[in-house]
Amino acid sequence: MAIRLLMPLVVVGATLLVASTAAAGEEKLNVEYSADQVIEAEDGAMKTRVFYTPTKDRREMNQDGQNMIMITRYDKKVAWTVMPEEHMYMEAALKPSTDKTDMSAYKIEQTPMGQETVNGQSMNKSKILMTHSSGSKMGGFMWTTKEGIMAKIDALAVEKGSKDRFKMEQTNIKVGKQPADLFELPRGVEKMDMGGMGMDMMKDMMGR
Repeated sequence: MAIRLLMPLVVVGATLLVASTAAAGEEKLNVEYSADQVIEAEDGAMKTRVFYTPTKDRREMNQDGQNMIMITRYDKKVAWTVMPEEHMYMEAALKPSTDKTDMSAYKIEQTPMGQETVNGQSMNKSKILMTHSSGSKMGGFMWTTKEGIMAKIDALAVEKGSKDRFKMEQTNIKVGKQPADLFELPRGVEKMDMGGMGMDMMKDMMGR
């Protein structure tokens, strides 16, 4: 459950700072970057290589020994899950979510707590509390770079009496323009048309 609750931040690329921008009423941060990301939860850990721009992102990961690439094109309202070894991909339209991955359903509070050094860099530390309309909550601390990139989050998710601790950390953060071809489908891949089963597979991969 904790990984699924964190997925909105992951899918967005951790740079939009969904929590902080929503609390402060700010616009998206206009920054591009790449980073190594690790998410740790009660049921395991997930390592991802992230490439981000304000309108699209790419995530490279390995799930059960299979390499996967997730490309999200917010500008085109479409997401692709690519399986390079199989030379195949699945496509899904981006639609407003009605479940707990819909950030608009959360009341978000943020409290600045000054600066703190993380991995040798000075970061802005904040306390955050996210309360879903259903009553579930997520609270903890997050650290952001001077550009506003979320570098770390340490939080606790509470739902129906169950508590799950989770962490996310981004290292090797390199700010700079990302190559456009990273956000296009690789050559030689064919679309997988599996109807409802294909959509269910994609939702499972995205933790939805």
